Amino acid sequence: MRNRISLFLLFFLLTSFFAQPAAAQASGPVYIIQPGDTLFSIAGRFNLTVNDLIEANPGVDPNNLAIGQEIVIPGLEGLTGRLETEVVAFGDSLRSLSRRTQVSDENLRRLNRLISPSELYVGISLILPVQEGQNSLSTRITPALGESMLELAIKQGSDPWTLTSLNKLSGMWTAIPGDVLYSPVTGNENTTATGLPSAFLSASIAPLPILQGSTEVIRIRTAGNTPATATLVDKPLNFFPSNDEQVALQGVHALLEPGLYPFRIEATLPDGSRQSFEQMIVVVSGSYFEEELVVDPSTIDPAATEPENGTIFSVVAPATPTKFWDAVFASPAVFPDQITSFFGTRRTYHGSGTNLTIEGLIHTGLDYSGGEGLQIFAPAPGRVVFAAPLTVRGNATIIDHGWGVYSGIWHQSEILVNVGDVVEEGQVIGLVGGTGRATAAHLHWEVWVNGVQVDPLDWLNQVYP
Repeated sequence: MRNRISLFLLFFLLTSFFAQPAAAQASGPVYIIQPGDTLFSIAGRFNLTVNDLIEANPGVDPNNLAIGQEIVIPGLEGLTGRLETEVVAFGDSLRSLSRRTQVSDENLRRLNRLISPSELYVGISLILPVQEGQNSLSTRITPALGESMLELAIKQGSDPWTLTSLNKLSGMWTAIPGDVLYSPVTGNENTTATGLPSAFLSASIAPLPILQGSTEVIRIRTAGNTPATATLVDKPLNFFPSNDEQVALQGVHALLEPGLYPFRIEATLPDGSRQSFEQMIVVVSGSYFEEELVVDPSTIDPAATEPENGTIFSVVAPATPTKFWDAVFASPAVFPDQITSFFGTRRTYHGSGTNLTIEGLIHTGLDYSGGEGLQIFAPAPGRVVFAAPLTVRGNATIIDHGWGVYSGIWHQSEILVNVGDVVEEGQVIGLVGGTGRATAAHLHWEVWVNGVQVDPLDWLNQVYP
């Protein structure tokens, strides 16, 4: 009997010693897995190690993350709720974001490891903690000169104490004219929650972040619908009226170095005073391929290429106020799926039979395969503004689609339109050939936006603006 009791006690002690409780998931704010996320990238974003994340989320398979999956982020004491990603829009500042989202400056800095408010660049992804039932403020208000917080609150159907608290002011008397404040009362839909000066009801640029070779759409609405001007990187924009907005399209060069560049807008108020706003915006790499080609040396001789480039630049410089298109562009090729070379590919050209080599160039459009003599179609409505043979581009046609947007069709065996012709989408404008700098018969199509070549695939996949 005594031996049985001893064995039982020994078994109990051993099982108590080796039995470990199942690992429990740590507490903390929850991050939602986004496309492209890995545990490594998430860990780097929150200044953690992958092991930190695995220990805090024992039920998560690091090799099988799913978009929308929730994981706990450890080490963020005092923070709860759901961590969401928001792309910083034009006009956002640390102060305006803190007021609009009702998240403290300290937590915004802490979550995003911001050292200075100036690091809040347009196009970067920001992490925001969102509590259950929490709503961001959506109505922007701006105190006028001599306007008290009480007067501002009465106009909003609110009270000065609520506005002072929500906007994190030390007192009702600390609001200054032109400051961007937010109201909990749903207001005029003609304003947006951004940190822009009062001359601008709204201003946006999309898509973000800006990609090398992209087409950017800039929309501005001003007080009194006064004209606006703007510059993106170093390009002055051309605005055109569209409903109650002013809209501009701008191409971003595929060789523009990734980094930070200025975006500046300016407008004149009805009283004649001018207001401007400038913010740095992020340009990211297009991750383009590289290739080398052997061509006729005369087609890469600067004595021929530079004057020809000058001719093309002058043709595509005007921004015609008439917008001819209203839908996605159509491929100009008989075989639209047979693309042999994509836009933005970095190219090195070697002159056949010579030591002449030209580096640092890009493929400025899309190449479609096809035999000599295949038909070429107009990708969108427009007016023919150039139709002539060139050394590099061969038999070339340029169509003005309006608003600074042009199509270029190169290397044709035959041009079937004349300058001044108005063409419709799908109309036959030429025949495929191998003239100019070409290694074989093919169709080259490129799109220009305000003097810059952009990726034509974007224009096949979405409507601009």
